[in-house]
Amino acid sequence: MNTPFDEEPHRRPGLLSRLRASFLTGIVVIAPVWLTLWLILSVVGWIDSAVLPLIPHQFRPEQYVGINLRGVGVLFFLIFTVLVGWIAKGILGRSLIHFAESLVNRMPVVRSIYSGIKQISETVFAQTERSFEKACLVQYPRRGIWAIGFVSTEAKGEINKRAETGGGLLSVFIPTTPNPTSGFLLFFPEEDVILLDMTIEDAAKLVISAGLVYPNQKDPTQPPE
Repeated sequence: MNTPFDEEPHRRPGLLSRLRASFLTGIVVIAPVWLTLWLILSVVGWIDSAVLPLIPHQFRPEQYVGINLRGVGVLFFLIFTVLVGWIAKGILGRSLIHFAESLVNRMPVVRSIYSGIKQISETVFAQTERSFEKACLVQYPRRGIWAIGFVSTEAKGEINKRAETGGGLLSVFIPTTPNPTSGFLLFFPEEDVILLDMTIEDAAKLVISAGLVYPNQKDPTQPPE
């Protein structure tokens, strides 16, 4: 006869519990692979649908193969982009671009749209050599609360001169979770910024995962030793 003080014997999980655990494990394995393939195929299909209508029928591979090959539009787009970039680097290309931009600058609405898109493109694609230098810890939004940031560069010019600090300032980007592409640009005194040993990629993973994935090569789910 069991009493209330007797220890409950260890029970093996039932069939439904084991099936549920196996299902969740399968979702964890399948979801990243499926979402990655879906995203790649969606982008490829979108580029194909936008580029292929511009290509004459005699140059399309399906005229000779008999089937619609996915990714042909991407190939034509890459070749065309490389060709345009090669021409734009030459004297003739720069002259044509300068002439076209002078025409666009005379159009009130088009001028604003073009200048905005050009500035975004140059920032994202043309200046690939510029990137964050280090991951860091800063106290934000108040002292006692710590946030992960990315040091972009040292503050210069008017910002550094007018800031009422005794030393230099660092430009720090504070990302949001789970979307690290949005955030805040803040300027901190150098002494208030703690540089981290983790890489930019590891810090980004920590932000995206909302603190669930710590940088550890042996066990990514555990903090570094």
